Amino acid sequence: MSTFVIGYYALLIGASCLAAYYKKRSIFLVIFSLTLISFVMGIIGGTSALRFITIAAGLLALAAGISFAFREFLIIITPTGVAKELRTAPLTAAFGLFVIFTYAIAGIFAPIIAPFGEAQVVSSAFAPPDDTMLLGADQLGRDMFSRIIYGARNSVGLALVATALAFFVGAFFGLLAATKGGWFDQFLGRVADVIMSIPSLIFALLMLSIFGTNLAVIVVVVAVIYSPRVFRLTRAVAGNVVVMDYIEAAKLRGEGTWYLIRREILPNSTAPLIAEFGLEFCFVFLLIAGLSFLGLGIQPPTADWGSMVRENATLISFGELTPLIPAAAIALLTVSVNFVVDWMLFRSSGLKEV
Repeated sequence: MSTFVIGYYALLIGASCLAAYYKKRSIFLVIFSLTLISFVMGIIGGTSALRFITIAAGLLALAAGISFAFREFLIIITPTGVAKELRTAPLTAAFGLFVIFTYAIAGIFAPIIAPFGEAQVVSSAFAPPDDTMLLGADQLGRDMFSRIIYGARNSVGLALVATALAFFVGAFFGLLAATKGGWFDQFLGRVADVIMSIPSLIFALLMLSIFGTNLAVIVVVVAVIYSPRVFRLTRAVAGNVVVMDYIEAAKLRGEGTWYLIRREILPNSTAPLIAEFGLEFCFVFLLIAGLSFLGLGIQPPTADWGSMVRENATLISFGELTPLIPAAAIALLTVSVNFVVDWMLFRSSGLKEV
């Protein structure tokens, strides 16, 4: 134990001294902050706390390394213009892109990656992990790893479709309202206010209880809930564009509404709308996962991360962390998308790092 402690602190202090000597200010601050945290945690928790910090720091370093390598890979394979933008991406954005890429691969190639079918019973209920089942079995004896892989296709795919529909409807009417203005703009604005005044979860539970829980109903209900948010943002962004001189010039030339939207307003509103799509996806994804947890989302035997948390929640009482794996998959994707959205918002804002 003492050898580990001495080696641990010697490594941190030596690394911080090297960073200070070579004037790597940011690296020095990170390492020396870790040294101070380790000192306090070592006093409180002893060697076990230091081992936990070591593992956590190692995982963070691994994530940083993967993010850097993936960013360099994207820079090499993408066109020059995109590669130039990627060079300015922080490691958090690169990590988010890597996670999104991994989830996309898992969802697209789920039948190839998963060793069993999503509804195939291969063992007894709550069987422990073995050579064929990496994460064990669920309450019916289905392979948890296979269901998580298929859940990437079902959960993320449904959220993506619902987000796309909500975004298309909201952006379309937002651009139309900003272009036409007048009573049409006021009418759509009041309709959006009414829908947004209803709590989203209560509205979703009510609609799904009335119309059923098939996938088409879920997509339409979620689109109705979140399209007013997209409408308001699009209306605000487009409202700043329609007052520009080149819009007035286009109107004087006799250009119609659709020309103004396609050729003048939409190209100048793209950046914030793309960032909004990422944010809306997070909201939709969490809502669908919550509905599945309550039993009104994707129905069995289809694999879904939200329902998997509910179905295997009893394992937590026995000290098993298996139900937390689909919950962690939900959280990881949400955080990763937010990392990418933050970078895109920073780029669209026109701010520069100092």
